[in-house]
Parts: sequence; C-alpha cells; structure tokens
Amino acid sequence: MASPAGGSDLFASYEQDFQTVGDGIRNKIDQQIPSQSGEQRKATVRAVERELDEVDEILGQMEMEILNIPAPSRTRLQAKLRLYKSEAEKMKRDLRRANAVAPRSSDRDELFGDMLSSQSDLDASTMDQRQRLLSGTERLGESSRRLEDSHRLALETEGIGVNILSTLKGQRETMLRARDTLAEADSYIDKASKTLKGMARRMATNKMITAAIILILVALIVLVIWTKLF
Repeated sequence: MASPAGGSDLFASYEQDFQTVGDGIRNKIDQQIPSQSGEQRKATVRAVERELDEVDEILGQMEMEILNIPAPSRTRLQAKLRLYKSEAEKMKRDLRRANAVAPRSSDRDELFGDMLSSQSDLDASTMDQRQRLLSGTERLGESSRRLEDSHRLALETEGIGVNILSTLKGQRETMLRARDTLAEADSYIDKASKTLKGMARRMATNKMITAAIILILVALIVLVIWTKLF
C-alpha cells in the first residue's frame, strides 16, 4: 500500500495528466472541429474520442489511488474526483454538440441558404429534444455513480467495523486470560498462607514441648542433687 505522501503525489500526477489531455480535447472541440469538414473533421472527432477514453482511464487510476490514501485526505480527493468526472462528462457533451453542428463554410451557406432557412425551426426542435434526452441520460448516469459511491463507502465502513470488532474480541480474550491467571495466583497464595500458618503452629507447639522437657530435666537434676546431699 502506498504511503499517504506518495499517494497524494501520484494523485497529483494523474491530475496533471488529466489537465493536459483535457486542454487538448477542448482545443479540438472549440477550435478545430467547427472549422473542419469531411474526412479531416471525422479524423479529429476520432482523435477526441480516443483522448476521452484516455481521460476515463486516468479517472479510473485516480479512483483506485484514492483507496490507498488515509480517510482524512480521501474525502478531499474524492470531491476533486467528482469534479473531474463532471468535467469529463461536459467534454463528452461538447463533443456531441460540436459533431452534430454542421461545419462552417461560406460556399455551403450560400448554396443551401434557402434550405437551411426553411428547416431551421425543425432542426432547433430536434436539437432541443435530443438535448433533453441527453440531459436525462446524464442525470441517470450521475445518480448511478452516486449510488455506486454510497455502496462503496458502506462496504468500506463495514470493513472498518469488522476490524474493530475483531480487535475488541482479541482484547476481551486477553483480559479473560489475565483474570484467570490472577485467580490462579490468588489460589496459590491462599495455599501458601495456610501452609505457613500450619508451620507456625507446629513451631509454637515444638517450642512448648522443648520448654517442658527442659523444665523436667532441670527438676530431675535438682532432685538428684538434693538426694545426694541429704
């Protein structure tokens, strides 16, 4: 697993890649495609589509890297990632719009001026309906992504909870073993105390017996001496 600092640096490098590729995409959409036509226009559109695929890969790498970053920094980077995803979706929308709009050409405008004028209302209505459909699809996609993020967050939270419960269980078992050890030590101390008390009583009894024997011997000696003298 990457360190916090290393993870942030790698995420920052992905950000730079995203900005570089994004600048190229916006230049093609805003400047090149509107002024091109025919095969040249198609080639530019295909190039933008490839670059958009590259943008999706970069976003995927960002999302994977966020999983290796501690929670305090992860929240901030997840907010950035959502902004980048929104920006990528906007570039895709802009490409569709640019590709749907006919290329600028003065000769074509002069040749088909009357036809474009007569169909302008129909084209505008069609574009409006298409835009509404695209907007609805994008909202559904965004809702799905939010549900996926929520589900991923719930799984991460569940994993953390399982780890905490496992740690608490281990600590409880350790405390129970320590309590059993203390109880066993108490029983040994009680046995030793009883043994010492018994030994003390026996010693006191032995002292009394010894004192009695000494007194008897002294009495006998005195008696023998007295008998010899008198």
